[in-house]
Order: sequence, then C-alpha cells, then structure tokens
Amino acid sequence: MRKLSSLLGMVAGIGSIVLWFVFCLFNPYVESAEVGFILITFTFLFVPACLAIVGSFTRSTKLLLLAFLVSFPLSLYMVGSPSPLALYGVTSLMYLISFILIFSIKKVYRNKNRVA
Repeated sequence: MRKLSSLLGMVAGIGSIVLWFVFCLFNPYVESAEVGFILITFTFLFVPACLAIVGSFTRSTKLLLLAFLVSFPLSLYMVGSPSPLALYGVTSLMYLISFILIFSIKKVYRNKNRVA
C-alpha cells in the first residue's frame, strides 16, 4: 500500500508536467504563449506537480497537501474545458488521494508503535 500511494502521487505529478508542456506549447485557445500565461500556469500547475513528486518520493503529507491546495482552483476551472486539459482535475484528485493514503498509513503505523 505504501508503494501504491507514492506511485500514485508520482504518476500524477509527471502527468501534470506533461500536460503543462502540452498546455503551453500546443494550446488551441491561446495564439501564442505569453509570459503572464506561462508564469501563472507554471505557478499553479507545474510547481505543484514538482511538489507532488517530491512529496510522494519522501512520503511527505505536507507537500502533497500543498500540491493539492495550490493546483485545485485552476484544475477545477479546467475540468469544465472541452479539451484533454480537463485531465488536470484527475491529477489534482490523485494528489489528494495520495495524501490521504500516505496520511492514513502513517497514522496506522504510529498507532501500532504506541500499542507495542
């Protein structure tokens, strides 16, 4: 279960990074990649993806929760778009699921150590 929770966060982070490149380079809704557009999407999509990868690798619930909270507003907005970029909603949800799994595993592990 530990490997699955970490793998889920890593896959979501890598998927978000790939989607970010597609979003910035091949976006049919924006004529050219403007600096402001790239900066905003970098901050709210690329950086949380990197946080999720690091958080999954180190099993840091704080980083995974931060990745979810930062990416969620823009991901929620993109879920309504009629394009493959709606997958950002899925990756954001995967950050949350990975956070919940790692948090619960840590909690169970702590409780087992207290009883013993």
